[in-house]
Amino acid sequence: MYIIKVEHHFDSAHFLAGYSGKCANIHGHRWRVEVEVAAAELIAEGQCRGMVADFSDLKRDVRETLDFYDHALIIEEGTLRKETLTCLEAEGFRVIKVKFRPTAENFSRFFYQCIGEKGHRVKRVTVYETPVNCSSHESDEA
Repeated sequence: MYIIKVEHHFDSAHFLAGYSGKCANIHGHRWRVEVEVAAAELIAEGQCRGMVADFSDLKRDVRETLDFYDHALIIEEGTLRKETLTCLEAEGFRVIKVKFRPTAENFSRFFYQCIGEKGHRVKRVTVYETPVNCSSHESDEA
């Protein structure tokens, strides 16, 4: 199995609704995301001969996916009062609503799916919430 890996990062804020600890408060992270793409065989012909995938294409797709979340408040849908959300948006804050609790675990699965939808054979996505805490979502298939 051949595996290539790229990484990118974004800065954003979030909170964990229903959590009884510090993370219930709005706080920020530099999320570091590693994306691994795998293949049993290397590309046999053409410009990408001898590669799993073109690093440039993979880096572009990862960057485009992650940059959308940069410098935003990411919230789980339905966790803020309508009035609170309206006020934040009226102040010009960028708020992104997601359908899941914004944890490293859920982001790893979400980004795995997003990059896969761009045509890459994703093996694993690892999301670092801090320099030493991360979660991975992976597949046994390539």
